[in-house]
Amino acid sequence: MSKFERILENWLFRSRWLLAPFFVGLMLAVFALLLKFCKELYFLLAGILSGTPEESIVSILTLVDTALLASLLLIIAFSGYENFVSKMSVDDHEDRPAWMGKVGFSDLKLKLIGAIVAISAVELLKAFVAAGELSHAELGWKVGIHLAFVISGVLFAVTDAIADRPNKH
Repeated sequence: MSKFERILENWLFRSRWLLAPFFVGLMLAVFALLLKFCKELYFLLAGILSGTPEESIVSILTLVDTALLASLLLIIAFSGYENFVSKMSVDDHEDRPAWMGKVGFSDLKLKLIGAIVAISAVELLKAFVAAGELSHAELGWKVGIHLAFVISGVLFAVTDAIADRPNKH
């Protein structure tokens, strides 16, 4: 191996740290979602007696949606960092999630599409609760987009199952 090749490969290997700011940014996005969650929780609690049941349901679904998105960002940040940048040195910590260090790129794709489908389902449920405010075309688009996410998720799972299957000739 030539000296140039060694230097180039070493530089490429170290450049993985360029991804670290992306994962820090995802944690900042989780903080932003926490602020949104607190605001929505305040509006839910403030309007629980004066608002309609539909408003409360939509508010609660927004809280669920926000929590799902924050969890998704955490999974992406942790597993992305561990897969592409560096292993986290928290093996001995009692609160270390069991999935840390075990979520590969394929698993991450499936978790991502699963969370997107769940978030889409919550958004669709919110649309159905407020169905009187939407036209049939808008509801149709929302259902169509949700079905596209569901079909994409199934196709991701099928392609991963095919890829993981041992070669049989």
